[in-house]
Amino acid sequence: MFALGDALDVPAPPPADVAAAVRARLAATPASRVTRTPGTWRRRRWAVVAAVVLAVAALTAATPQGRAAVAQILRYAGIELRLGGAPTTGTTTPGGPTPTSLPGERAVTLAEARAMVRFPVRTPAALGAPDTVTVADGGRVVSMLWPGGLRLDQFDGTISPYLWKQLGPPFPEQVHARGIDALWIGGAHPLGYIKREDGTSVPLRQAAPTLIWENGGVGHRLEGAGDKDRAARIAASLR
Repeated sequence: MFALGDALDVPAPPPADVAAAVRARLAATPASRVTRTPGTWRRRRWAVVAAVVLAVAALTAATPQGRAAVAQILRYAGIELRLGGAPTTGTTTPGGPTPTSLPGERAVTLAEARAMVRFPVRTPAALGAPDTVTVADGGRVVSMLWPGGLRLDQFDGTISPYLWKQLGPPFPEQVHARGIDALWIGGAHPLGYIKREDGTSVPLRQAAPTLIWENGGVGHRLEGAGDKDRAARIAASLR
């Protein structure tokens, strides 16, 4: 369990009653015997991380101390989840902020993207070859785009977070499908980027419903799939 510290970061201690309630929820979860192969352990680890994220999110919203807490509560798979904002809506907001590109984002070929970054870049077989591939911030993020607003971002999910999401209720939902342990954000929400130089938050746009997960140390966010079942199928098809 100590390895979870690398995956889940709570910048400030939660209120005592929230912490106690989270411990109680985890203690009440039945334990299962797992053969500890490296792949099984990684999947189990991220399943537990996702469960902790959801427990803290739900209990934060359910207690007076939690509702009054400052944002920037949880970091998961290279994404900072800032809880306690306005309710997450079902669709993008008309007339919202003008979309902003990631710093230094430029179009490249898939082969060029793979050569420019330090993490493996995969493509979803369920979608085929992307129409556009971009690399941003000197190889920090690789993005793939398809018609209809589908977007897959990939980035190193083991170090400081790259992206932030402002979330209100309903909070993320845990998804288990075809070896994927992920969080589904089912409504439109503000999305931003965190500069590597000074940690400054840069608003990007209002994001559509998104699936976020980690695999092999790489963080992923899949936006625009429409519903969690289709998003999970796409995520499971990464090759």
